[in-house]
Amino acid sequence: MIKRIYIEKNTDISIFCNGIATLNNDEMNAVNPAIIIEVLSPGTKDYNRGLKFKLYRDIASLREYILIDSEAVNVDAFAINEMGYWELREYKTIVESLHLPAIQMNIPLQVIYEGTQLK
Repeated sequence: MIKRIYIEKNTDISIFCNGIATLNNDEMNAVNPAIIIEVLSPGTKDYNRGLKFKLYRDIASLREYILIDSEAVNVDAFAINEMGYWELREYKTIVESLHLPAIQMNIPLQVIYEGTQLK
């Protein structure tokens, strides 16, 4: 079972498409995520938006990087466009749906924030 992805200076949980490639056949370290989703905490949000995202952008297979705020209804969805540049889509209301082009899926923010006090 894959438990994390491997990048030189960090690890995290991810969504994979088209099979899973591992580092040195070690099933604990995958190297080809398509989407990474982070739930931000007050203590990690600056790191996740800055240095961590910079490290993740070096992963050739990565198509989307999603940041979910834990203190407010706010989702930042970064996706690589056809020119190879990262673009930001912002979702700020509970009635919106997060669009994940890499897997052609929409997730209502209402579902993402279900069970929280955020509206």
